[in-house]
Amino acid sequence: LLPGIVLVAINPYKPLPIYEEEVIYAYSGREMGDMDPHIFALAEEAYKQVVSRFGKNQSLIISGESGAGKTMSAKYAMRYFTTIGGCLGNSSTEEKVLASSPVMEAFGNAKTTRNDNSSRFGKYIEIGFSQAHVTGATIKTYLLEKSRV
Repeated sequence: LLPGIVLVAINPYKPLPIYEEEVIYAYSGREMGDMDPHIFALAEEAYKQVVSRFGKNQSLIISGESGAGKTMSAKYAMRYFTTIGGCLGNSSTEEKVLASSPVMEAFGNAKTTRNDNSSRFGKYIEIGFSQAHVTGATIKTYLLEKSRV
């Protein structure tokens, strides 16, 4: 098991202009450490490993407390992959994958001190690539708090 890169991100609880398309392209093709730490830097590193001639599988583990911004970080990473790699198909893979989330969460959300609609589910999203293009994704959910069943 090799050590990985760790990025600590803080949810500012307001929109910032650091996730726009021009920022995505600024991180594209760059080496880790060339620019400020960012979810797009991690996504670029994972993308390079996936599309290299060796095609290594990669994982981004996004963890944190309720309201920390895990869902948004996952959205930003998927947006990076679909913007840089393109998406094979007519509609956004990112939108399709994330659209299934509210249905599952409707059965397992709870109010917390930091988030009025906190999910009780963990999510595993697997994104498929072919020739550096996103071909699709699957999402699997699992219940974190069995006491809420």
